[in-house]
Amino acid sequence: MLKIAYHPCYGHPVRKDHRFPMDKYPLLIEQLKYEGTIEEDNIFAPVEVEEKHILKVHTPEYWHKLKHQEISYKEERRIGLPMSPALIKRELIITQGTIDCTEYALKYGVAMNIAGGTHHAYSEHGEGFCLLNDFAVAAQYLIDYKGFERILILDLDVHQGNGTAEIFQDNNKVFTFSMHGANNYPMHKETSDLDIPLEDQTDDATYLKILRQKIEELFSNIQPQFVFFLSGVDILKTDKLGKLGMSMQGCKDRDQMVFEKCFTEKVPVAVSMGGGYSPQLNLIIEAHANTFRIANNIYF
Repeated sequence: MLKIAYHPCYGHPVRKDHRFPMDKYPLLIEQLKYEGTIEEDNIFAPVEVEEKHILKVHTPEYWHKLKHQEISYKEERRIGLPMSPALIKRELIITQGTIDCTEYALKYGVAMNIAGGTHHAYSEHGEGFCLLNDFAVAAQYLIDYKGFERILILDLDVHQGNGTAEIFQDNNKVFTFSMHGANNYPMHKETSDLDIPLEDQTDDATYLKILRQKIEELFSNIQPQFVFFLSGVDILKTDKLGKLGMSMQGCKDRDQMVFEKCFTEKVPVAVSMGGGYSPQLNLIIEAHANTFRIANNIYF
């Protein structure tokens, strides 16, 4: 069964003119149910993550500021979301959702978080709409509680996973791979274990050829025991915060490639949605929904 982490708090209220499309989360879950891709039994509501898991990858000082609402105005601007206890609670629930997805992926082969993919969260600060790094917390959970030693983070959001790269820069049990726009946020890139910067307007054929080659190399060289897939749909040509030239079909082909490889190699995969900022919300929903449709078709 495809298990999907979702909580009503994912659709956190923001200003109508805010760049982050919070409405996509409840609309996506409704679309997937309406079309019959999922049913209510597929969905589970996470609880808040325990502090001990956060402190494995984030500094006590940073967590203290989040917990006690002591983030400065400058730090809040860097994050890009107005601070509130409800926002922090949302981050805690999203992070636990990704941990839960690792458990379901071990059981079913794949599990997906409607939100998450908060790869711009560093060990000691947040930025780019990211406060806590859900993949980092969940990967460390697998290391600490499951004894995993070869974890692959496959970050295919249009923006580099700079926070994830920083957190795991000295951890040889987690391999960070980021394939992103070369000329996009963040302007200062961190060093992942493997970075593939793409030129503006990279098209489907070029993107997919590079990705196929790199996925084959990564699985051959690393032989991962677990994969985290950040399936951002901000690679679309229509995305207002991305600069690539990918079509909707190209985005689907990307997801198909990743899931087929994980399925064939029998490597569990946990998925978080990441970014999507096309001006038309229906395009964001359709692109994200495709990720769930493809996973469901391949695995179930």
